[in-house]
Amino acid sequence: MIRIGILGCGRIGQVHARSIKQIPSATLVAVGDVSQEAANACGTRFGVEVREASEILEAKDIDAVVISTPSSTHFDVVHAASRSRKAIFCEKPIDLSADRVRTCIEAVDKAGVPFMTAFNQRFDPHFSAVERRIREGEIGEVETVTITSRDPAPPPVSYLKTSGGLFRDMMIHDFDLARFLLKEDPVRVFATGSVLVEPSIADVGDVDTAAVILTTRSGKICQISNSRRSTYGYDQRIEVHGSRGMLRVKNVLESQVESATERGFTMPVAQAFFLERFDAAYLAEMRYFVDALTTGQKPRPDANDGLKAQLIADAATLSWQRGQPVEIAA
Repeated sequence: MIRIGILGCGRIGQVHARSIKQIPSATLVAVGDVSQEAANACGTRFGVEVREASEILEAKDIDAVVISTPSSTHFDVVHAASRSRKAIFCEKPIDLSADRVRTCIEAVDKAGVPFMTAFNQRFDPHFSAVERRIREGEIGEVETVTITSRDPAPPPVSYLKTSGGLFRDMMIHDFDLARFLLKEDPVRVFATGSVLVEPSIADVGDVDTAAVILTTRSGKICQISNSRRSTYGYDQRIEVHGSRGMLRVKNVLESQVESATERGFTMPVAQAFFLERFDAAYLAEMRYFVDALTTGQKPRPDANDGLKAQLIADAATLSWQRGQPVEIAA
């Protein structure tokens, strides 16, 4: 039985708590948050003890910690968990600084503790099926990947001020997904971005609409399109074209009921947002993390995967600022 503590009881912390409660080989021991109100609400909802963060990190009855605190705290929590020899499941980003991510990797490696970066989209049943069928050779050699990701509406500007920008906050999931599907790391990025949705986003030096082209050393290409606005629900689509065919994932809709009348065919909108769309992915990634700890396997995506996605995001940001292609740091 893997005994887990959660640090951070906000929206995503509660998602992970619900997942853990559904896994027979895991038990949620305690939760903690700087907000006592949030911690108490989470503890009551899931019927678990509320503890201070330091108590969870030092507890002898906890094997692993889930880090779902604000991004700015991840660096310190990762180091504290490493010192306590706790297995770590960390929400992205590990840190907004690639150098500080490398420092975290050093601490984790020195402690010899398992570490998983929470890129949940790898565990979506549709996306993971595409990756498996690519590995099995169904469409031959991958040539191009196309990723579309559009949020229903932009987050508050107060959040964007500390998010690191669209490329590091939103598109970073797509960068990891691109690596997952291309089976080869991009070496060059060309990014462009605009403010077309919410004018105040420009005031914090960010964009709300962006497109990126990633190129690998062998010439494979990935095109990514992001927007902070989608009037028809959470838009999440991928297409992978290969030498022998193509694999595609369409949007998951609120309902599979389609209407046909003399006015034509109508279908429901896409599911509302990421909590609904990736509900199965969140459970699958936590189940995988627990299974990896149980069997002694190294979980993936790991901290190095988190670093590589961060380096692509850094290069994309620089490319947007310069208006020219940028080589991605190794």
